[in-house]
Amino acid sequence: MQADSLSQVRQFLLSLQDDICSALESEDGQARFITDEWQREEGGGGRSRVIADGAVFEKGGVNFSHVSGASLPPSATAARPELAGRSFQAMGVSLVIHPHNPYVPTSHANVRLFVAEKPGEDPVWWFGGGFDLTPYYANYDDCVAWHQTAAEACAPFGEAVYPRFKQWCDDYFYLKHRNEARGVGGLFFDDLNEWDFDTCFAYMRAVGEAYIQAYLPIVQRRRHTEYGERERQFQLYRRGRYVEFNLVYDRGTLFGLQSGGRTESILMSLPPLAAWHYDYSPEPGSPEAALTDEYLQPRDWLR
Repeated sequence: MQADSLSQVRQFLLSLQDDICSALESEDGQARFITDEWQREEGGGGRSRVIADGAVFEKGGVNFSHVSGASLPPSATAARPELAGRSFQAMGVSLVIHPHNPYVPTSHANVRLFVAEKPGEDPVWWFGGGFDLTPYYANYDDCVAWHQTAAEACAPFGEAVYPRFKQWCDDYFYLKHRNEARGVGGLFFDDLNEWDFDTCFAYMRAVGEAYIQAYLPIVQRRRHTEYGERERQFQLYRRGRYVEFNLVYDRGTLFGLQSGGRTESILMSLPPLAAWHYDYSPEPGSPEAALTDEYLQPRDWLR
């Protein structure tokens, strides 16, 4: 890995942030992203972009960060204790989009590169990322199209890549304390360095660029669906599950907080409104029950 390799990854991530924000602004047609550039005392900084109260998107954040530190936090070394004590660089783009309409799913994506260094030894690097979909009133064709785009992004890298990272996504975005999936999945990968650097970077680029290709058609199909207070309240209830996952399990959130990251940017993924109802269960056979009974179950969407 050469020094200019890091520069190439950084430039791609900044361009990806620009492209995603432009596409989402165009789709919304009303709101625009505000940009907040920040620096971190421990090293590095970032560029957070947030959209709110638009025609389509109630809240969304697309964050670029490139941070460094003298040692990796526990969340990064728990599975790899040999990296403890190394300095690090971490750069990536992470985003979450929360639409107004309950028939438009929430979406999440991120792509990132970690480099851990120690004097006298070769750098240890790995890529991570993916994208996943969290519907409230799910549509079967949307789920299939989402996974089809994910599979097409993976195809040039081998037949086993999509099934492997699709399964990893199903396993990762799972609320153990609720015994349910967060959404209908997509792709998730981490610690990716099994190929050479250029191939791993190419895969990360393919995943990052596939997000908008997967998400915007779903937004366009569902954004004008009529809904009422019942659907809105169910959306807020299910958003509570999203909050629970991010605060309890999400590795990116834990890494950011443990490494002294910028809290405002780390928590921009949370929805503006969410709700919790004691001992609530959807009525059997209702559209609300269909989410957990039919969609939040492991399945091969492409079969």
